[in-house]
Amino acid sequence: MVEGSMTQGAGQGPAARTTAAMPPFPGYAAPPPMPAYAHSAPPGEVAPEYPDYPEGYTPTARDLPVLNRPAPPQDVPTVELTPLAAPQPQPQPVPAGRGPLYVVGDVHGYLDELHEALAAQGLIDEQGHWAAGNARLWFLGDFTDRGPDGVGVIDLVMRLSAEAAAAGGYCKALMGNHELLLIGAKRFADTPVNSGAGTASFQAAWLLNGGQRTDMERLEDHHLQWMSRLDAIAEEDGHLLVHSDTTAYLEYGDSIEAVNDAVTEALQRNDPDECWELFRKFTKRFAFRDEDAGPLAVRELLQAYGGHRIVHGHSPIPYLLGEVGTEDADGEESGTPLVDGPHLYADGLALAMDGGVTMAGKLLVVQLPAAD
Repeated sequence: MVEGSMTQGAGQGPAARTTAAMPPFPGYAAPPPMPAYAHSAPPGEVAPEYPDYPEGYTPTARDLPVLNRPAPPQDVPTVELTPLAAPQPQPQPVPAGRGPLYVVGDVHGYLDELHEALAAQGLIDEQGHWAAGNARLWFLGDFTDRGPDGVGVIDLVMRLSAEAAAAGGYCKALMGNHELLLIGAKRFADTPVNSGAGTASFQAAWLLNGGQRTDMERLEDHHLQWMSRLDAIAEEDGHLLVHSDTTAYLEYGDSIEAVNDAVTEALQRNDPDECWELFRKFTKRFAFRDEDAGPLAVRELLQAYGGHRIVHGHSPIPYLLGEVGTEDADGEESGTPLVDGPHLYADGLALAMDGGVTMAGKLLVVQLPAAD
């Protein structure tokens, strides 16, 4: 059995359910409490080949009083005073050392929820600006689609990257499968691609996967350039950060640098079939879920790329647990899981960070333990 990271209410409907907060898993900062919620069945992830898918100081001028003073004697030189320069703002001291490490699960266009989750961890202030000094923040990908403001999420992450760097920290992001999908839809539109299960197109797949036309209308060249340069994999403090719970990364290189270079170069070649294959492979999931094969798959990635634990998004925690809720005869959901935090599984080697915000779940922002 894999470890669960949630509790489940009993009863015939949300009103009859009682929920209990998940106890914090060892070594990780417990997230703030959140009211119970009911999941609704999410839209399918959708590529045909995967049918099993269950955002100068200026001083104020003042008039000086005129003093009635006698004129100075003629033999005394008059000295003209030079005005003092206006005071200049002093640079803020940059905290020394490496700050705490945080990761953010899939956002999918839910900008308000992202603001709330980042503020709860003290990473941004009330105006949405970086407030965490030398803290380190990683987004695990999937900024757009399904939610109302994906481009707003991208804009926020880009701005926080600049603000964090100025404060001595950093804010970085990984490439998710929905970034690949959005890039493909913008570049190739309805150009046919060989999907492996007949003819498809990025445009059709993007719409089927929750693509928002308002995002496409607001998407600009600088958004595309930023997304196209995102890394696919990173390692921080012994945590191997990826978007998807798949071993497909191994097909693109035997080191972190090789994988990131291969993904970037594939996007630069601008070949629709090659980009589709990249999207298709990074849309795979559940490689770590099996009780026996899962830990072996995680260890294969850790051996190749380093680290002692994988941290990923992509697959919502209710999917990983096989508990996405069912409807009874009265149409009320029962047995709906309550996700209170990330899910540690695969013999403690994998940490899932997608709390299912698209399923009325929770957008997770979690502090990871410091390196030993």
